[in-house]
Amino acid sequence: MPPRTPKQTVDRRVRDWFRRNRFVVSVLVLAVGVFLTVLAAGAFTGLSTVQPFTAIDTVTAAPNGPNYNLAFVVIGPIVSIVGAVLVGGYLLSRRRFEHLMKTKSKAEFLRNLDQIEELLWDLTPADEQRYLDKRAEFRLR
Repeated sequence: MPPRTPKQTVDRRVRDWFRRNRFVVSVLVLAVGVFLTVLAAGAFTGLSTVQPFTAIDTVTAAPNGPNYNLAFVVIGPIVSIVGAVLVGGYLLSRRRFEHLMKTKSKAEFLRNLDQIEELLWDLTPADEQRYLDKRAEFRLR
């Protein structure tokens, strides 16, 4: 009977999911940040008289409740910057990785091995498998 593989923990499965869907999550974080920033701009500028913002403002800044628009002013730009850094980092890593994987020279591949392995931290498991296949193609350990 083959040995049983241990079941992955919830934490490990969540981290694997985030690693596989890194780009989608990054774009989602950026979109949420931009949305919150637009809500803040709509509440504290002349846009507050325009129709979609008047309806939203009745919910986010109720007369008897807290004014969530003040939180959007602070949180929106911060989340936007974090999302932009995540998206930009992923796209730059992807572009560099694709360039380094197109090489036909074993010597050039060996020269850039450290850089490729460093880029893999920002990419998906599918890219890691492509890297391992390329290593096998050049007969490297």
